[in-house]
Amino acid sequence: MSETTQPARVLVIMAHPDDPEFSAGGSIARWTSEGHEVVYALVTDGSKGTDDRAMTPPDLVALRKDEQRAAAAALGVHEIIFMGYPDGEVVPDLALRRDLVRVIRQVRPEIILAPDPQTLFTVFGTINHPDHRAVGLAAMDAIFPAARNHNYFPELLAEGLEPVYVKEVYLSGTLHPDTWIDVTATFERKIEALRAHKSQIADMDGLAGRMRERMRQTDSDPDHPVYAEAFRHLKL
Repeated sequence: MSETTQPARVLVIMAHPDDPEFSAGGSIARWTSEGHEVVYALVTDGSKGTDDRAMTPPDLVALRKDEQRAAAAALGVHEIIFMGYPDGEVVPDLALRRDLVRVIRQVRPEIILAPDPQTLFTVFGTINHPDHRAVGLAAMDAIFPAARNHNYFPELLAEGLEPVYVKEVYLSGTLHPDTWIDVTATFERKIEALRAHKSQIADMDGLAGRMRERMRQTDSDPDHPVYAEAFRHLKL
């Protein structure tokens, strides 16, 4: 986050419940502890996130909402917008762009955190979820130029939603990071928040150990490790 003494509004746009905590939980906890207001906008309902055939999609949606509320609260986030798109079916079309512009104009953030739409393969050698890519691209198209220009989606003006200029964007899951946020002081809060997503994480202790290895800065003292989250940072 840019150096500012004034509290900022941060909008976190992600595809699924649990994405904010996985991608930026330490940074989100740091921002809220510094007095910034963070709001989540989660595009999908998370209805496909299980291998349990006895779990119905409606039950999973309800469960994941409860888990997400608990995880967000652990990071100091108290407002979540559940947009309700079907999990696994997101495309960056005009309908999604308009809905994201609506959210941006409602929240009126100075800063947005979203997935990097250019990440097809992750740094871990896996395929990035198509919803992550689609949400990242739709978010970028919503931020510029649509959210700031009154000629885009005039029906939103009729709803009383005036244009807004987003000043900064942080892209998570990027292959081209240029900014690292020190989350040493909030790393354990990230882990605590992830523990709320019980339906998604079978081995939380194992995950926590892997995160300690991945996020530890290699030049830090092993006895006093420094943890950081990486982003691509855009100033608009």
